[in-house]
Amino acid sequence: MSIQETPVTKNDIVEVEFKDLSHDGAGVAKVEGYTLFVPYGIPGETARVKVVKTKKGYGFGKIIDVLEESEERNTPPCPIFYKCGGCQTQHITYDSQLKFKQKQVKDVMERIGKIDVPIHEVLGMEDPWRYRNKAQVPVGEEGGKIVAGFYQQRSHKIIDMDQCLIQEQENDRVLEVVKGIAEKYGIRAYDERSHRGTLRHVVAKYGKQTKDVMVVLVTKQKDLPNRKNIIRDITKQVPGVKSIVQNINPKRTNVIFGDETRVLWGNDYIYDTIGDIKFAISARSFYQVNPDQTKVLYDQALHYAGLTGEETVIDAYCGIGTISLFLAQKAKKVYGVEIVPEAIEDAKRNAELNGISNAEFEVGEAETIIPMWKKQGIEPDVFVVDPPRKGCDESLLETILEMKPKKVVYVSCNPATLARDLRILEDGGYETKEVQPVDMFPHTTHVECVTWLVRK
Repeated sequence: MSIQETPVTKNDIVEVEFKDLSHDGAGVAKVEGYTLFVPYGIPGETARVKVVKTKKGYGFGKIIDVLEESEERNTPPCPIFYKCGGCQTQHITYDSQLKFKQKQVKDVMERIGKIDVPIHEVLGMEDPWRYRNKAQVPVGEEGGKIVAGFYQQRSHKIIDMDQCLIQEQENDRVLEVVKGIAEKYGIRAYDERSHRGTLRHVVAKYGKQTKDVMVVLVTKQKDLPNRKNIIRDITKQVPGVKSIVQNINPKRTNVIFGDETRVLWGNDYIYDTIGDIKFAISARSFYQVNPDQTKVLYDQALHYAGLTGEETVIDAYCGIGTISLFLAQKAKKVYGVEIVPEAIEDAKRNAELNGISNAEFEVGEAETIIPMWKKQGIEPDVFVVDPPRKGCDESLLETILEMKPKKVVYVSCNPATLARDLRILEDGGYETKEVQPVDMFPHTTHVECVTWLVRK
């Protein structure tokens, strides 16, 4: 076989056995050493597969029929699972999803981090359905009718949905009501190709403990026809609604929110609690979408921090102060830093809301603010990081190594960048003690981890 040739070409039909799952949940099979990624394949199964695309080192296929079915195969309860891009693994039993996520973390620790460390079983949910407290879905038109739902996998086609089995039912109600209102008053959906239309996205937020509901209408322009009637209909038809908000996004972009937000009716915030901490949630503030598992995640971070009440803690990437306020319950002092000004305003408000006076928050890049704190004589005993998917900024890791805290607690939403960063910290004098994965997003391929490191 020459360098250009592959053992299969487009439209070939081949019989394969799936040996593994890829990081995005596709079955992985080999044909004469050539890798094929096939959605909905499960390790241990054999299937007839049609090759749909080939590249130099790997290709993609789709299942025609499964010849030998795995015991781990599940009938997805969602009628649009195979069209919608919201979930990736409903076709796999929940226990098997958790094992797959544990294996995913183990694999990257060995391959990227070159670290041999205990990876605990994933902490899953007793009932892994109806857990998401926020829905944000694009709105479109099909056959002259308003549709709203997630995009089809690898496309910008909206799959209309009446309900989503991983969303709180209150959010389904919001989408149903807003679609009906748009039809009733002739509000046109935004079309991203022509850049015409009014309603771009509907965002629903729900406080699980408080039962508060916020409805956010993202529109292309400020003018919202029939505004009074829309407000009246939403307040009549959505139980628990406390806030109706309009966000204006006039740009040609896939980004959901624009810069201008205004409250049309009700309060600026809704509220929810995680453990003993109460949080104010605005239209644009970040709040964890699975509060039950967030409590599990933060309890684990608190356990690894091992606070006695005498420690100074730095929380880099503190967001709206969720972890900071959890830590402040047990620490002497917590310093939080975050680059988003609105998030820091929310963090300060949340500290005040809970009567927490031993947490301070500052806006800026962690790698700039923290060295400034060091010059002021702030010496952390524990360093907590919860970075975005891209992982920690390299200069922040250098700052941690310079400040030499006794412990580092790393909360991660991306095992690959976690493994990369752990390698840097290990090389700089830290030992990774253990990794605890937590399933924040059942029926998807995402996995969160809490990692505990100590200075050697």
